Amino acid sequence: MTELEVRNTVHKYYWIDDINCATITLKTLFIAFSIEISSQVVDSAIGLHGAGKYGAQCGLVEGCLLFIGIDGKVLNLDNKDIVEICSFFAEGFEHKFSSLLCSQLRPGGFNDTDPEHLCEDITVDAINWGINFI
Repeated sequence: MTELEVRNTVHKYYWIDDINCATITLKTLFIAFSIEISSQVVDSAIGLHGAGKYGAQCGLVEGCLLFIGIDGKVLNLDNKDIVEICSFFAEGFEHKFSSLLCSQLRPGGFNDTDPEHLCEDITVDAINWGINFI
């Protein structure tokens, strides 16, 4: 999946489908790596949005971590290896983006006057970084 394809996919998911960043990350990664995604996995990502709105771990991180776990099992990796890869991912993400927290990654934090889909650009950047990491 090219960077432009990621940008177009993210834009569609935000502006047409109106879904959250964790779900966008998961769905885009599944497309990028040609893995079928179950509806239960997509449904589970809805709950991750709550942690982000609270300002806790960002859905961009959570979506990638979930994908790494699922992809790791597809590749027959053992749990220990998947956990280690997720740890390396989190460390690399924090180094690249300076935080794992939604409240710090979201441009300007959270304000009542925020425009819709304020995180579109960082979503594109994070997914492209995640694709390269994976």
